[in-house]
Amino acid sequence: MPITSWPVEERPRERLLARGAQALSDAELLAIFLRTGCRGMTAVDLARQLLHEYGSLRALFRADQQRFCRSPGLGAAKYAQLQAVLEMGRRHLWETLRHDVALTSPDDSRDYLVSLLRDRPHEVFACLFLDNRHRVLAFEEMFRGTINGASVHPREVVKQALAINAAAVILVHNHPSGVAEPSQADQSLTRVLRDALALVEIRVLDHLIVGDGEVVSFAQRGLL
Repeated sequence: MPITSWPVEERPRERLLARGAQALSDAELLAIFLRTGCRGMTAVDLARQLLHEYGSLRALFRADQQRFCRSPGLGAAKYAQLQAVLEMGRRHLWETLRHDVALTSPDDSRDYLVSLLRDRPHEVFACLFLDNRHRVLAFEEMFRGTINGASVHPREVVKQALAINAAAVILVHNHPSGVAEPSQADQSLTRVLRDALALVEIRVLDHLIVGDGEVVSFAQRGLL
């Protein structure tokens, strides 16, 4: 039975408009994105099949183009549409972060940094550069590495901070393993960067490690 034949209160789009997106299941939200199903399947049926195939929305969103397009009812146009939606979400978080509001806690920057780094297959070391009122000036990916780590050069971090005229920095990197616990090497690097930046009167406010579903803050752990 096509969705248009369902009772109005059961149709995903009408339910979203009446009750808000948070009231819908993952399959219903995905069905709205898909808009149409395929032969013998409604959009909701197709959404449920895709969630069963991939295991979760996140796994579907992480799929590369080749795998994504192999799934029934999907293709290059849907892949492009999905990437645009995900990027708009990231840019929305960035605009919220940059809205001339001083960062007062690790939570202020957590959502944006997680959206950027959580699903990277390799380690990325980045910096959030702030002015003297702790407002965001720029976000820069400084170094990339393998699944096991990235080589970080303190001189380059100091150079970029000076170029941007930053007064403070929040360091961040991801752990592709998903485990956010800081290693001894992470703690040693943090001390080196803190001391190097202090020589030019730039403060390190925090170092965040992004794992799978969790973020560890050095400031909250008392490691700075």
